This record gives sequence, structure tokens and C-alpha cells, in this order.
Amino acid sequence: MYKPKISEEELKELEPLQFEGPIHLITSDDQIADAIAILNKSECIGFDTETKPTFTKNTKNSVSLLQLSTEKEAFLFRLHYLSDFEPIFSLLSDPKILKVGVAVDGDLRDLLQLKKFRATNFVELQSYVKNFKIENISLKKLGAIVLNGKISKRQQRSNWELNTLSEAQLRYAATDAWASLMIYKKLKSSFN
Repeated sequence: MYKPKISEEELKELEPLQFEGPIHLITSDDQIADAIAILNKSECIGFDTETKPTFTKNTKNSVSLLQLSTEKEAFLFRLHYLSDFEPIFSLLSDPKILKVGVAVDGDLRDLLQLKKFRATNFVELQSYVKNFKIENISLKKLGAIVLNGKISKRQQRSNWELNTLSEAQLRYAATDAWASLMIYKKLKSSFN
């Protein structure tokens, strides 16, 4: 049903794929409750994080941004600006809400540096796609194979701790979480 691989040449031919809905940037504790209330209504959400890259050997920055997305809305939590992590990590621990992402273990390991919590009901898309014999498991290639679109990764190594994130950074961050969700939903629907 899905191709196991896609070439760079085939990727170039695809139309761009990005999240087009509203993006909510959460930069203060008083914005968290409203965001979590919306996310709590979903049975399944997309999940990702971004960290400011480091170009020094053996150093790593803490997570800058947590992205959670429904099909229609994306929520970007600027973790350096927040102090009340409890509602966020409560959502990530909620067994009733499925959280879908790529390279989830690394993201969770990084989040656990901020606060200990029990990550519950996560789907690692890179493992899940093996049920469909898909071999290319990067988000970019999965977006191409499953959603037939090209996800730009231009902003991936940008500075996620800038005072003001660019529109391109916001769109990229929202797209990564949203695309994971949409890939999972499309694959799951092909089981039915």
C-alpha cells in the first residue's frame, strides 16, 4: 500500500506540506491552562520538541520548545519562559491521550531533565511504520511516503532560544508535531 522508500529525486517533485492552522505560542504560565484544556479534549495529539543546537563537543542545551498538536491547532510551549510544568507533564502522563511522535525516547529523556514524570501512552512512529513495511523512517520521508508532501527541515538547527521566534520557525515547529499526528491517523485508518 505504501512505498518502503522514497528517493531524494522523488521528494523534490512533491508539493510542500505544512501546518496551516492556528499556532498558539505559550510564553507564560497563565496561558498554560487554556492550552491544556483544548489538548485534553483530544484522544490523540502530535508531539515533538526542539532544542537550541550546540556546536561544542560534549555539551547539550535543555529543551527550548515543546510542540503539541491536534489536527486543527498547534501549541508551542516555550519552556524557558515557563515555571509551572505540572499541567503539561500531567497531560504527557495521561493514559487516555495518545501522543505520537518521531524519536520520542530522546525527546522524553530531555524533558525528564526539567521535571520527573511518567510518560504514558506514547507511539513511536519510527516503530509503528514497520507494520506497513516502510523503511525510510525520518519524519521528512514519512511525510512524503504517507502524506505525499514535502516537509521542510530548514529551521531544524535554528536557534530556538531567540527572544522572538520567526514565522518560519513557528510554522516548522507546528508542522513537525502535526505531521506525526496526521501520518499516524492515515496509517491507522488504512487498517480499517
